[in-house]
Amino acid sequence: MSIVVTRKFISWNVNGIRAVYKKGFIDWVKKENPDFLCIQETKANPDQLNDDLKQIPGYISIFSSAEKKGYSGTALYTKIPPVSIENSFSKNSIDREGRIIIAKYSQFTLMNLYYPNGKSSNDRLKFKLKFYNDFVDHILRHKKEKFIICGDVNTAHNEIDLAHPRENKNISGFLPEERQWLDRFLSQAGLIDTFRKFNKEPNNYTWWDQKSRARERNVGWRIDYFYISKSLEKDIKTAFILKDVMGSDHCPIGIKIDASI
Repeated sequence: MSIVVTRKFISWNVNGIRAVYKKGFIDWVKKENPDFLCIQETKANPDQLNDDLKQIPGYISIFSSAEKKGYSGTALYTKIPPVSIENSFSKNSIDREGRIIIAKYSQFTLMNLYYPNGKSSNDRLKFKLKFYNDFVDHILRHKKEKFIICGDVNTAHNEIDLAHPRENKNISGFLPEERQWLDRFLSQAGLIDTFRKFNKEPNNYTWWDQKSRARERNVGWRIDYFYISKSLEKDIKTAFILKDVMGSDHCPIGIKIDASI
């Protein structure tokens, strides 16, 4: 007989895992005690990390690193061994920037993704939109799977998701084509924005510009998300933003969801 257990998932763009380690990252993980911890923007290869980061007690650690040193990268700390791990959306594609960890479990598929930023150039915006499209194609090819998807999407979906929508309508991260992709993603792929299932209030953000000290004034963007398949909607218990957790220009986000074991 299967037993239903409430599992805790947390996602955090740490803006450098070695930097956040010096700010009490391990103690924070022990305090929060998530079952699954998805990290984006590690900016490190495993051989650059000390044992404290590679061997957190109680967790299996999985890393996907960029070919370029000190750039991008994702990590997964999981209490439950995955059935399999993939680092690309298809057999024909290669993720050279360490942006993808797809961990398959018996009850669901967890995707930890660090979506590209399109602000630096038109080429990077095109790369970002291609990454988006490749992601949706992957979801549509695996419609029967139950997905839990998290990460730094690098786009605020609706006006409620950033402090100054009018001023940023022509900036990558809030462009019409980026927001339309999120519309398509949610409707066509049949996914749910978990935070908006529980919270419809403004002024809930996950990223703040450090140069302008925007966090102190809560002038931010909600660009970090947890999405789930509609087939899991009945199992989700809560979704939250840990806005008071410091150490990065992003804050962690999370969900709690029932899963059979």
